[in-house]
This record gives sequence, structure tokens and C-alpha cells, in this order.
Amino acid sequence: MKCHIAKIQDVNEAVYPNRTMAYTAALILIEHLSMWFKNLTVYRFNKPFSVDPDSLEKSLEDFTFSPCSSQDISKFGFSKAMGKHGETLIHTAGDRHLICATKEEKILPSQVIKEALEEKVSQIEAEENRKLAKKEKDAMKDEITTTLLPRAFSRRSQIRALILPEIQMVLVDSSSAAKSEELMALLRKAIGTLPIIPMSFKTPIETQLTEWLKEGKTPAAFEMQDEAELKSDSDEGGIVRFKQQDLSEDEVLAHIEVGKQVHKLALHFGQSIAFLLQSDAAIKRLKFSEEFRAGNDDLGNDDPMARLDADFALMSSELIALINATVEALGGLEDSI
Repeated sequence: MKCHIAKIQDVNEAVYPNRTMAYTAALILIEHLSMWFKNLTVYRFNKPFSVDPDSLEKSLEDFTFSPCSSQDISKFGFSKAMGKHGETLIHTAGDRHLICATKEEKILPSQVIKEALEEKVSQIEAEENRKLAKKEKDAMKDEITTTLLPRAFSRRSQIRALILPEIQMVLVDSSSAAKSEELMALLRKAIGTLPIIPMSFKTPIETQLTEWLKEGKTPAAFEMQDEAELKSDSDEGGIVRFKQQDLSEDEVLAHIEVGKQVHKLALHFGQSIAFLLQSDAAIKRLKFSEEFRAGNDDLGNDDPMARLDADFALMSSELIALINATVEALGGLEDSI
């Protein structure tokens, strides 16, 4: 990140003589760096779905993020899709729609609550010469939590998603299934219905990945890298992981011969994206190549928001290409129920 900030400073000094303009441009470009998706949890619509941007914007407004009050443990809501310098909760380019949600959580260590509770319980038991019941302790714990909350620090995180009616899918930028489901639940609550299911395939992914590794050959759109995780179906078989190793070596293939299957495989899509494909259909550690990310460099940085918008179009197009190629390579999606 330090090198990115240094580049931003260089650009600002050359392009923006006014310090305020330079600072604003730097913030927008930092938003740009965080916009590129780093993981994918993929859902598909099991009923035809379309988006009217204006209607969706209005629906999301009722669930806009607001900071925690003194007694809130956490708050979760939609925020500006393009960050601090955006104007709307949904950013649309063609039939591609970006949304973002912000979560704020109070940091209240359980050990702090435990110690405060133990101290109070000991004091009351000594004064009243009796053991407190569990119900009384639970009430005290709630009271202590309420007392400590206003003084607790808080942390914020954001999660983004691409709604893609053109391929009838939703891509969530998260490696956590639980966090992805939380965002989808909020979106469902906002719009009333969201007919989605996790992406799944006709043939188990591990079967396909194992075949690729065994044959030393991937479909044309992909290139195998030097990382894999193999797992046995039996509890006794264990897991073996390879990193920075030639996966065509006998040492690797021997594990397939004894029944292990490939559950994680590092791949490269064309010249643009490196990633880790998992047997649960998660796509992790997305990394767009520097050459690909420089695809809009000819636009310059005079208008950072225009650059941000152009890069969003560039990223979303390539993610759609990646998903389509993955579905084809893995033998097609499982029929929806």
C-alpha cells in the first residue's frame, strides 16, 4: 500500500497544484485501489431477475448505514457504492450494479466482561453470604455490558457486491460465506425478495480439479499455477498442501493415486486474474495483474471519478468473463430447484 500512496503523491504533485484538489484526488484513487474485488462468493438467481436502478436506490435508502449509538453493539446498513466521494447507494454501468454495506461493531473483549462480572459476583456473595443463581449472574452480565458499551472502541468494515442480471448472478467480494449471507439477507430485506442460491455445478468441482491436475492440462482459458490442496474422502486420509511446487511432479500425483482429490487449485485466467478455486465454489485471493489494471491509464488522472467509473466497467467485464469461463470449464451449472 505504501508504494501505491507514493505513486498517488507523485501524480498529485504533477497534476494538482492546489493541495485541496490533490488531497481529494488521492482519496478517490485510494477508493479505486479498494474497489477491485479480492474474493468471490457467487450466487445465481433461480428465477428471472431484473434491476431498476432508481427503484433499488429507493429501497436501499430505508436501510442506510448509521453509526452505533452508545448502547448499540453493532450496526449494519448500505453505504455509498463508490465510497466517500460517490453520491448514490447503487452504482450502475449498463446492467451491472454495485452495492456496498458498512458494518460497525463495538469491541468489548469477553475477558473484560468476565473479570468485571466475577468481581461483582464475589462482592455481592460476600455481602449477602449466599451463592448467586445463574439468572442473577446473567442479569449482572447484561448490566455490565450496558455500562461498558459507551466506552468501547468500534471498528468498521465494508463488503461489496455486484448484481449482474445479464448473467443472472450476484458476486460478493468476501471470502466468508457468513458475511456474504449477511449482506444478501440485508438486500433481501430491502427489496422484499431475492431469489438466489449459491452457485453449484453438475459435476463436483473436486472431480474436475483432480482430473485437471492428473492430466496436467486445464481448459484453454486457464493456466495451472503452483499451489494445490488435496484431501481424502476418509477421515483418516488427511490433507496435503503444496505451495510453490511443480504440480506435475510424481510426489503430487502419488496422492491422487491413493484416492485424494483436489479441493483447492491455484489458476490464472488469461493474462488478467490469478485466483484460488475451491471445491465449495468459492473463488479466493483474486489478484488482477498490473498490466490489466493499467488498461485505463490512457484516461489519465485529471478526473479521478471518471477513472474510477472506467475501472469499475473494466473489472466487472473481466469478472463476468471469468465466471462464464469457469462455468463452462466445470461442465455447467447444476439445474436449479
